[in-house]
Amino acid sequence: MTLSIHTNTAAMIALQNLNKTNDELTGVQNRLNTGLKISGAKDNSAIYAVAQNMRADIKALGAVQTSLDRATTIGDVALAAGEAISDLLVQMREKATAAMDPSIDTYSRGAYNADFRALLDQINVILQNAEFDGANILNGSIAGGIEFLADADASRSVTLKTQNLSLSGSVITISNSASLGTVTMATNLVSQIKTSLDNVNQSLANLGSDLKKIGAHSGFVGKLMDSLTEGVGNLVDADLAVEGARLQALQVKQQLGVQALSIANSQPQIILSLLRGG
Repeated sequence: MTLSIHTNTAAMIALQNLNKTNDELTGVQNRLNTGLKISGAKDNSAIYAVAQNMRADIKALGAVQTSLDRATTIGDVALAAGEAISDLLVQMREKATAAMDPSIDTYSRGAYNADFRALLDQINVILQNAEFDGANILNGSIAGGIEFLADADASRSVTLKTQNLSLSGSVITISNSASLGTVTMATNLVSQIKTSLDNVNQSLANLGSDLKKIGAHSGFVGKLMDSLTEGVGNLVDADLAVEGARLQALQVKQQLGVQALSIANSQPQIILSLLRGG
């Protein structure tokens, strides 16, 4: 090997190797700091693009989950109100049946009617308060139903159908002015209450079916989000145990590289030794 004070080939090779080791060491430290083996497009552009698309899907599905949670809460509020109305109709039938008794006096009939009217008013109170986040699916203020997000592209929806339980409607046929003032009126009301109770219970069954469907879809969306999150992790997460072992190996390699460079840089001193020897 030629000895020269201008060109030290051994030192250049040692420096190249040391720089390569330093670059690898920086990469390992970044992976340990971030926990990611792919933290940017520069690391691997193809995998980074795929991971970003999956992250976008996860965020979009988060919005879908929020929409479905809102649907569930609106439905739960309506279901609780509907069940309360069903209970009131049971009590109203009791009052109306008692008022059918021709032997009761005017005072007793008036008491039954007062109780009946109070129960009727309570139905109206429940209907107007069966609301969540501005949505009431029981009082007839919304026609048809409410649509909620079903997929990440917002191209599909699930519907929570309205159940109009307003008085004098198709479900509850009893009017706001209903009274137990006479035996005939009470008799007619018993028939209406029986029909209305059957209708309300069917409406509750329909509402429960919608909520079950929404709950099942919400569970699917949650599992899909978990699967996508796991998929992103498989693509970009670093194996910290492996990276920790590589860090120690590279630190040793770096120290050896520094020593090799030091030895290579000392080789020109041989020329001085030769000259002194001459």
